[in-house]
Amino acid sequence: MSNQRYSPEFRDEAVRQILEGGHSTSDVAARLGVSANSLYKWVKAVQPNTDSLKDEELIESKRENLKLRAELRRVKEERDILKKAAAYFARNPG
Repeated sequence: MSNQRYSPEFRDEAVRQILEGGHSTSDVAARLGVSANSLYKWVKAVQPNTDSLKDEELIESKRENLKLRAELRRVKEERDILKKAAAYFARNPG
């Protein structure tokens, strides 16, 4: 196993061929003379971490849930006030 270093430009181009070019990792590895394992690591390094994305989505969902609950509480209060006002004006029409 060699300890050969590849330039960042070389790595970026290899990853781009896989992600944007639609080529398989094994095809790109064979064509460029790089181990498929190295390519998998390079691709994984540039792809966003799905766990952090899920965490961010969960936090955003909770934030939205809290906002919607507060809005619902406000709307219910407004509804109750309007019901009382309608009942008042129904009894005292003038």
